Amino acid sequence: MAIEAVIFDFGGVLTSSPFEAFSRFETERGLPADIIRRTNAANHLENAWAKFERAEVDIETFDQLFAAESRALGAEVRGRDVLPLLQGDLRPEMVKALKSIKAKFKTGCITNNLPANAIGSMTGRSLYVAEVMVLFDHVIESAKIGLRKPDPRIYQLMVETLKVDPKRCVYLDDLGVNLKPAREMGMTTIKVASGAQAIAELEAATGMKLG
Repeated sequence: MAIEAVIFDFGGVLTSSPFEAFSRFETERGLPADIIRRTNAANHLENAWAKFERAEVDIETFDQLFAAESRALGAEVRGRDVLPLLQGDLRPEMVKALKSIKAKFKTGCITNNLPANAIGSMTGRSLYVAEVMVLFDHVIESAKIGLRKPDPRIYQLMVETLKVDPKRCVYLDDLGVNLKPAREMGMTTIKVASGAQAIAELEAATGMKLG
């Protein structure tokens, strides 16, 4: 079935993954390896991170909840300390691929993000995020609608807005848990490990040369 739309995650797909920053932080602070990722993964639908990305709690509450959750796993990490680690760098090769994709296909972005100003002053980052976001026909942000991946409803909202059959969509994300609902809807899914790998799989899925 011919592809009509390509839907992207933002962080870890169009930008580098924050996982490297998490690891550096843990090493510098003498924390157990992967404590931040393990805290994020525990009770992932209702934990501090999930609530913050749905804008259900404020930054103070997030800070305290994340500290309590990480403490239960062996070492306290303040939520406030984790937020600055989220600022990945743009992957220029992925932005270039997105521009090529936009010329031929419908484009969308589904991002689990944080309420505005949660990370503090990021004027430069805000500008480059804005420059990329205008390349999408539609953007869904978890903090604005109160739903986050992997809730199937967020994917359904995207295909309804783009007016496409899920079977005619490609979806890219760096987390397997977020790819599963898209795949179950019939989308072609790509788990992003690097820009080069994602572009190669995107070329195969769309039949379009992107390099």
